[in-house]
Amino acid sequence: MGRPSVSAERRRQILEAAIRSLAANGLAGTSLDRIAEEAGMARGHIRHFAGNRDDILTAAAVLFYFGEVPDADTDVPVIPNAASFLPEKAGTIAGALDYLFGDFAAPDAENAVTLALVDAARTNPQIHAIVLRAYTGSQNELAALLAQACPEAAATSCRNVAYGILTIALGNVFMADIEVSAQRTAVARQSAELLVATLSEKPGSLAG
Repeated sequence: MGRPSVSAERRRQILEAAIRSLAANGLAGTSLDRIAEEAGMARGHIRHFAGNRDDILTAAAVLFYFGEVPDADTDVPVIPNAASFLPEKAGTIAGALDYLFGDFAAPDAENAVTLALVDAARTNPQIHAIVLRAYTGSQNELAALLAQACPEAAATSCRNVAYGILTIALGNVFMADIEVSAQRTAVARQSAELLVATLSEKPGSLAG
């Protein structure tokens, strides 16, 4: 397999720089000049390889949520089919909870990027579509994992519990930006587990 082109490498570097700038400076502070400085490139090179600020932030959202660099030749980035931010290792509902109330809950730069992209989604329809797909895709994946763990549960119930788990996890992340608390995260996970238990005839069983 050949090496990626210089253009593709530069594009990834620029998108990664944009993500770092969002983490450090927020949405308002992420200008083309800041992105160029973070990438170690001239502003003109930034525009040549990745477009204007909106183009860069839109493509950066795809990279951030789905780990893929969208094609530079398309005006509307193609969202990957596997549109979920849950990692591959979360192959069961127990694994998903481990992630959502483990690595996902840890206060770090990714939290700041998430908030910045949610802010951008208010005014940028393409970023709105990407963010929405990431969260609805993750909800759908959680519902599928719940259906595997609790085959007797109705599909609607699995979707509702998946939504509840996701909102608990997101609320916990938001609170972690205000105050880091391992106890609150533990309580949040227990709340999610109680929701899962409503689907099963054997409460507390998260095998899957």
